[in-house]
Amino acid sequence: MPRTTPRQLALEVRSVLAAAGDARTIARGLTYFKPDDDVLLYGIKSSGLRNIEKEAFQKVRGAWELADAVAFCDLMSRDLHFEAKMVGVLLLGRFKSDFKKGMLATVKRWIMDQRFTNWAAVDGLAPALITPLVKSYPDLAVRIGRWTSSRNMWLRRAAVVTFVPLARHGVQLDQAYGMVEDLLDENHDLMHKACGWLLREAGKADAARLERFLLNHGPRIPRTTVRYAIERFPERKRKSLLAKTRG
Repeated sequence: MPRTTPRQLALEVRSVLAAAGDARTIARGLTYFKPDDDVLLYGIKSSGLRNIEKEAFQKVRGAWELADAVAFCDLMSRDLHFEAKMVGVLLLGRFKSDFKKGMLATVKRWIMDQRFTNWAAVDGLAPALITPLVKSYPDLAVRIGRWTSSRNMWLRRAAVVTFVPLARHGVQLDQAYGMVEDLLDENHDLMHKACGWLLREAGKADAARLERFLLNHGPRIPRTTVRYAIERFPERKRKSLLAKTRG
């Protein structure tokens, strides 16, 4: 049987996605975004999307190497539809044990090229592709941390979200807290939420450290970030921290 190329699979998957789309699912999906968000949907539920990706992977399982998966993701990330991008990301993520250090530059380029320009796309990309790179090459953490100074908000969000799964298990906590501190003057609500999410997960590993951080930086921390960060604390503690960190 002839080998399926990345381009052939991309064409096949796009056809399947287009046929599986549903207008009601599009309408429901758009409620999670603001009216001016850059998002285009085929209208496919997450379970259906994963099934489509699984079937696509079965066609190339054992035949493709990492370079093929990268090429496929590159093609799918050019599609304007969220679901197409995610199929590319999910399939590439299956090759995470083969990820090379240099792949970080490729993923960064995809973001800088404006292929991932909404919170859902970035939040799908970062844990699937960038977090495994940090696990395999911990020294990349500092490089990714520098993304917080980028003018590209999606690169800044990708940096923060990358560390969410790590912080949850007490890994790279110094990096996580350092990044949030660098972003205390950030003015975008999506970044406030991302930082709060990262702090909340870091607090699962070390609640005392999270409390100290909140009290030390107090009024400088955006209120949305504080509210996200303290979600796991008991109600009395939440009220106390809200009061003590208020400007």
